[in-house]
Amino acid sequence: MKKINRKHFLVLAALVLLSLANLQAQTTGAEVMDEVYRRPSGDNMQATLNMTITNSRGSTRERSIVQFRQDDGNTEKKIMFFTAPADVKNTSFLSYSYSDGKDDDQWIYLPALGRVRRIASDKSNESFMGSDFTYDDMGARHPDEDIHTILREEQIDGWDCYVVESVPVKPNDDYAKTTSWVIKDEWIGLKKEFLDSKNSVVRELSIDEYEKIDGIWVITDMTMSNLEKNSSTRIMMNEVSFDNNLRDSFFSERQMKMGPRT
Repeated sequence: MKKINRKHFLVLAALVLLSLANLQAQTTGAEVMDEVYRRPSGDNMQATLNMTITNSRGSTRERSIVQFRQDDGNTEKKIMFFTAPADVKNTSFLSYSYSDGKDDDQWIYLPALGRVRRIASDKSNESFMGSDFTYDDMGARHPDEDIHTILREEQIDGWDCYVVESVPVKPNDDYAKTTSWVIKDEWIGLKKEFLDSKNSVVRELSIDEYEKIDGIWVITDMTMSNLEKNSSTRIMMNEVSFDNNLRDSFFSERQMKMGPRT
């Protein structure tokens, strides 16, 4: 038998250790989605939104919204006030998302009924205000709600991206899994596909514009497409500002009825 000399053995051992170190250093799907979830978004934010809903016939409906958000590190609170057109004016939506992974708390105020209604957890996959977004999309989904796997790496618009598959821990009636394209090191999702049990894409979210405002990445233009209904909803964000010194009581059922005055 041919003997391996000491020098060759040490080189071989070093290569094995290096290979093991590289395997251990590889980024996981869970780490990618955790970075996306924890990407800095400011302690609070105010913005105006324009929502355009397009149906299968090409007809459009417009929605004007003013949105406020506040995050104390434990709970992200978001309140949205619809300001136009007349049929949705004064409608408001409130969402609490928790960093410990607890299910979101959500409420909607319908002025025609004159009361605030809590959104039940089994209604989270329903359409949000007639759009292609769901109530679940309006919250901040915690990464622990899914099992994440990196499928591959590829480029989108010149950006190197991780392609991550996420399978819900709890069965989801709206989709069986999602696939997300996330920019390396910036942790911005550029695209997200929602797939059914037959591995067909039923909805697709595309991020068309994003910019840094006061050092914080902000998604300013996105579209959710429903491939089954051949409809889409575009949301454009404008007049973004941070450090607005919002009081905690602003994110309440009382404020939902009062409107966006601070």
